[in-house]
Amino acid sequence: MLDSIERINDEFENRYSKLFSTDLNLTRGLVSFQANKSRAVYRWYKYKEAFSADLVEFLLRRYTKGKGRLLDPFAGSGTALFASSALGWTAEGIELLPIGQCITETRQLIERGISLADERTLAQWISKAPWRRSPAKKPIPELRITKGAYPKETAEAISRFLSAARKENETVKAILFFALLCLVEAISFTRKDGQYLRWDHRSGRRQGAKIFDKGTIPSFDQAMTEKLREIVSDIHPEAAQQELFAQEAQHGEIQVHRGTCLQLLQDLPAASFDCIFTSPPYCNRYDYTRTYALELALLGIDEKGIIRLRQDMLSCTVENREKNLLGMNPRWESAIAAADNQEILQLILRYLRDEKAQGRLNNNGIPRMVKGYFYEMACVISECARALKPGSPLMMVNDNVRYAGASIPVDIILSEIALRLGFEIENILVLPNGKGNSSQQMGAHGRDALRKCVYVWRKV
Repeated sequence: MLDSIERINDEFENRYSKLFSTDLNLTRGLVSFQANKSRAVYRWYKYKEAFSADLVEFLLRRYTKGKGRLLDPFAGSGTALFASSALGWTAEGIELLPIGQCITETRQLIERGISLADERTLAQWISKAPWRRSPAKKPIPELRITKGAYPKETAEAISRFLSAARKENETVKAILFFALLCLVEAISFTRKDGQYLRWDHRSGRRQGAKIFDKGTIPSFDQAMTEKLREIVSDIHPEAAQQELFAQEAQHGEIQVHRGTCLQLLQDLPAASFDCIFTSPPYCNRYDYTRTYALELALLGIDEKGIIRLRQDMLSCTVENREKNLLGMNPRWESAIAAADNQEILQLILRYLRDEKAQGRLNNNGIPRMVKGYFYEMACVISECARALKPGSPLMMVNDNVRYAGASIPVDIILSEIALRLGFEIENILVLPNGKGNSSQQMGAHGRDALRKCVYVWRKV
């Protein structure tokens, strides 16, 4: 069956050869958070799944004419929204995870303007560190998977910080809390690592045979002072040349809807957007409720809330249960039919089910996850086609994946589904350097690189 998958995959790749375009401009830094690290404002929070603002600017200038309304159904930390807004677009986004919502809403709060009095207050927090004199009134919020995530003195400092911040006005309080969210990973024993949090050996947690040491863990006082100084330097009026205030009069409005795009896309009016720019979760088993667990705990999400978020996400982790898509929207029959009739997808699903039956998968939830991912994405694509104006582009960043030795051409499968749902395929821009596999996949099946692409579809 692997030979059949490879043969059919080759046939489709030959058919798509004129649409594939290796673009030397698309460096890995441009199509990831790396390029944001040196940009004011975008550098505040390290949202690892983000693409760069440079990428948004580059592709909007290449594939759109003028300005209009832009939609990002998987808004994340809001990079597409803020970058397009700075170019004069009106931007609208949908985001499920509270951490993404918080990042976007805090940036919007700051963009609306910070008073001189609030600036002085923030400056005092930098110079005087008032949390040091504040009592630690109650333990910090935790989830089962975050217990013991901080050194004892850091956990106490966070409690004192939260206690002191409650005395400030709403604007200052929001900025202070956001600053805390920006540094929790750095001051903890954890590091975000794909499907889970990796734990430093100093935490006392055992996590496999290999010992992990994340190096120097900064003190809370040091990390918070540096983060507040960075934020204040970027929002100070004298930094008018920085991203936040550049061409402020031309910025378009930004609106963010809280919730899952499978539900909220249905509520958007038809033919109302001039561009969609997005990057959905990849079909790679990453569970964002785990990797962002420290932030979600501080945001007040409890155990039941974590389970609810995990199931509301697009199916991208092995714990996702199958969704009743037709029960959510009967008009998605055509989207489901597009997935049903996709030859490579159906062969891959049969192969994964067979591997599960033979006990050869490292997790039996993989076939369900892969099926859910593509069927749900078909419904998302259907709604995007409905929401776009004719002739408007959809640009999507995504990765191909591999399971049990089967390379899954996510780019071709989704493009084939898009063709059936009202798009034409204009380009599939390929990064010059492909993405590696997991160490387990490489050990068992070789080191074949997987394509990382930006799809450019256009509404017919």
